Amino acid sequence: MKTLIIYAHPNHESLCYAFLQKVLEGCRDNLVISEIQLLDLYAEGFDPVLVFNEKKRRRDMHTDPELARYREQLSWAEQIVFVYPIWWGRPPAMLLGYIDKMFAAGFAFRTGRGLIPGGLLKGKRVVCISTMKGPTFYPLFWLNNSHKVLMRRALFSYVGIKKVKFFEFGGMEHPDGRQEQKLNRVYQYFRNAKYGRMVIR
Repeated sequence: MKTLIIYAHPNHESLCYAFLQKVLEGCRDNLVISEIQLLDLYAEGFDPVLVFNEKKRRRDMHTDPELARYREQLSWAEQIVFVYPIWWGRPPAMLLGYIDKMFAAGFAFRTGRGLIPGGLLKGKRVVCISTMKGPTFYPLFWLNNSHKVLMRRALFSYVGIKKVKFFEFGGMEHPDGRQEQKLNRVYQYFRNAKYGRMVIR
């Protein structure tokens, strides 16, 4: 299982970073996971800003040479793990900018005459690990589950990825937020994953 981990938080002393370390530990301790690549978007200096002009056209974004290495990573990966905070009910702008650039027509999907595009990233699986200050139930009951709808339906399903699992941890700044328990839960998931049939929630 070739695993690409995409980390989107600017602070390496954050709880998000601790979750990243548990993902890495669990993957390294799982013999089924053969190779790991880590993309730290902030440390990488990834530019999330879209630029369209006479030289850079949106229709050509899937062949942009500046993004070639990132396309190679996504093509290579069998499993993609996203680690990020929830800010204002959605992932940070850095991650959304990465998605805007990388999940482009011609690479992640192809448009046709019908209403539903052809996903070009079929067969891959995704795990999203997110943290937030508010309670875990906040996105579900107050925001109509918008975070999961955005990631699963508007993005992953659109590009052909059907196997998606979420770890959505709330109350992470609370003194009794059970941080260690949740960190261990993530470690155990990646340590023990068999990668047979994934349960989709």
